[in-house]
Amino acid sequence: MTKEHSVSKPDSGAKRTRLSPDERRQQLITLGARMLRERALEDVSISEIAEQAGISRGLLFHYFPTKQDFHLAIVAHANAQLLERTTPDPNLDPFDMLRDSLERYVDYVSENRTSYLALLRGPASASPELVAMVDAHRHAQVDRILSEAPRLVENADRPLLGLAVRGWIAFVEETTLTWLREAPITRDALVDMLVISLPALALSQDPTAALHP
Repeated sequence: MTKEHSVSKPDSGAKRTRLSPDERRQQLITLGARMLRERALEDVSISEIAEQAGISRGLLFHYFPTKQDFHLAIVAHANAQLLERTTPDPNLDPFDMLRDSLERYVDYVSENRTSYLALLRGPASASPELVAMVDAHRHAQVDRILSEAPRLVENADRPLLGLAVRGWIAFVEETTLTWLREAPITRDALVDMLVISLPALALSQDPTAALHP
């Protein structure tokens, strides 16, 4: 693969490095995701990212045609990180698995509070492309939960359960957003509420279903 000759801004003091196009693109996304931890998406600075990478601002647009393309790539990276961070541990029983995943979810959004609030409620949340990306992330979460559903509920109406789980995802998001803004209860109390709510919702779809503690 051909190597890129990166160009530093003369007064930036950034170190010149040689990276392949794929490596450079990933570097820029990683730097953007790091900045996203402390800023809203619309406040992620192209110029600052380019300076940190030791390249010109114009060269960044060689990899991402527009600022929006760059921002969407950052969000895709952050979504993948969240999915990885909350991957269920198959060695745990269903309820401990759910608690473990939710604890890691709450910790992740706490660490990325500014960007999480902005992505779901800020100006950028109105972007059709971003809405589609966030919705795809929710579908991935629903699919993952349903893949574990046989371990939680037996004889459930799967379409009905899928709709219920989608509603639960919305409940988790809204509850967590409020908690991040106001912190009316402790982290453990929040996790307890989120953990209890999913099997309770699943059980409501079939009162005779067997729950497996």
